[in-house]
Amino acid sequence: MSVVLRVPAADWRAHQRRVLAATPGLVPVAKGNGYGFGLARLATEAAALGVDTLAVGTPSEVDAVRDVFDGQVVVLQPWRPGEPGAEELLSDERVVHTVSRVSDLAHLAASGLRPRVLLELLTSMKRHGMRVDELPAVRKVLAEDGVDVVGWTIHLPMPAATGGNAAEAERLAKAGLAVRTGRVWFSHLTGADHDRLRATLYTETRVRVGTELWLGGSVRRRTSATVLDVHPVKRGEKVGYWQRSMPGDGHVVVVSGGTAHGIALEAPTSAATGRQRLISAVNGSVEALGWARSPFTIAGKKRWFVEPPHMQASMVYVPGSKGIPAVGDEVPVELRLTTATVDSVVLED
Repeated sequence: MSVVLRVPAADWRAHQRRVLAATPGLVPVAKGNGYGFGLARLATEAAALGVDTLAVGTPSEVDAVRDVFDGQVVVLQPWRPGEPGAEELLSDERVVHTVSRVSDLAHLAASGLRPRVLLELLTSMKRHGMRVDELPAVRKVLAEDGVDVVGWTIHLPMPAATGGNAAEAERLAKAGLAVRTGRVWFSHLTGADHDRLRATLYTETRVRVGTELWLGGSVRRRTSATVLDVHPVKRGEKVGYWQRSMPGDGHVVVVSGGTAHGIALEAPTSAATGRQRLISAVNGSVEALGWARSPFTIAGKKRWFVEPPHMQASMVYVPGSKGIPAVGDEVPVELRLTTATVDSVVLED
């Protein structure tokens, strides 16, 4: 009676190997909810690929992967004094810390622990990183030789939004390499841009990949929920916590999966076309009337929520009497795997 993610294991792992072959210097990313699979499982998959480095999001995620992955672990969230768990990791030689502020770099250089660090440069993302005009100050701190510099890291916008990131990546990489030679680590580069940079920078490059590695390709992933209860209802009958009046005769189907699983959690839309914006506007108008479309498919159609999903279950309305599932049946549920928490992952033969 749970929410299950099913993945054809052979297809999934074949896709991983294709990404590995096409991406020299690949660094798999396992962070957050582990792209729906969980951190430990992705660390196991990364180890099977034979890579030497795995990236996680935060210091607290290191413990979830280092027992099953023997290589070095990069923490992508920039190091900050006082961050829970961050200070304790400084003496771990397998852990690499991202540093995005000169003051934090100075703090680490004076720690006496000589931690391993990646120096992050600020890109047009405008999220984390040191500006090019701060590099003289970086040079001064590095002269103290208090940190072990693994390289420079450059986190770029999505290529689809910029038309390509090679020019920005090259400019920033050369600025960093003028201060300290070493590897350059990138996120969000096309294969062509990466090939160009490998030919022009004359240094080793690494590319962090998460979504494309774990969720890309044509692998047929399926998520399903279990039908927990089915109740016939009449038009006007009130149901649920909020006693909603039913719009017609039909059934309330109670299915596993609620807010604890990431059901109905929304993110800001990235709609770019007129059609996408129109769909968002129509859906918003319907929700303003008190109805919201659920991610559950029953009898071939996405069904409406009776009310907002509960913690571990949802109530959906199915009109009429045709195609009504039975208790114990599984129904498809569409989940955004980067925000979902499933009860189990099944790797199918």
